[in-house]
Amino acid sequence: MKKSIIFIYGIISYIVFLIAFIYAIGFVGNIIVPKSIDSGAESTLFSSLLINVLLLSVFALQHSIMARPQFKKWFTTIFSPAMERSTYILLSSLALLFIYWQWQPMTTIVWETESKIAIYVLRAIFFLGWGIVLLSTFMINHLELFGLAQIFDNLKNKKTPNPEFQTNYLYAFVRHPLMLGFLIAFWATPSMSAGHLLFAIVTTTYIFVAVKYLEEKDLKKAIGKKYETYQKEVPMIIPFTKTNSRANEDNSVKIN
Repeated sequence: MKKSIIFIYGIISYIVFLIAFIYAIGFVGNIIVPKSIDSGAESTLFSSLLINVLLLSVFALQHSIMARPQFKKWFTTIFSPAMERSTYILLSSLALLFIYWQWQPMTTIVWETESKIAIYVLRAIFFLGWGIVLLSTFMINHLELFGLAQIFDNLKNKKTPNPEFQTNYLYAFVRHPLMLGFLIAFWATPSMSAGHLLFAIVTTTYIFVAVKYLEEKDLKKAIGKKYETYQKEVPMIIPFTKTNSRANEDNSVKIN
């Protein structure tokens, strides 16, 4: 019964993630969804700025704290290890949904293009960014990354093995292609509002700070010399900024 409950919990967590991920495309791109980054009643500049920064800060704190090995170790002393990743995914997704719900639009236009060709190009780049995000998860281990491997293995009385260190496909060009995809998606827009610009600046700052000072530190500690070599040979997020952009193809990397 306990394993079945954990399995159902993991499936629900993944479904909530899918909803949050798909909605994110519409939210950032002002496409179809009922509440997007530029829609809704506009409040005062100070109020909107304060609320939006607080919303993004809540997500950043949740995302960073729960991804740390110390938190994972504490969590698994109380709950089943099979639930740890699903819980992280569920709470991250709920934090995103909360942002979509409470986001305060700031619709002053900072820049925009009226060229149809430029609009089509930027839209294509926008969707390319989201495509990179999704494909990056499958280039490592999508099932393990979103907690599905853990709940399936738990159901079969198996322990999920530690993920291998890989540098295949996009990981041969940047160490964190998933983050590169987010940056492309957040900045590629034919019309940049003040609210969208705030969102892009805060998330970009968070991505670079969290990856460089938290995630990279954890990966280097967990993997050791192989990851140090990978760091020297492959750029962190921006492609082609190092002479040797390809690491050993026989290795693999886990992105939190």
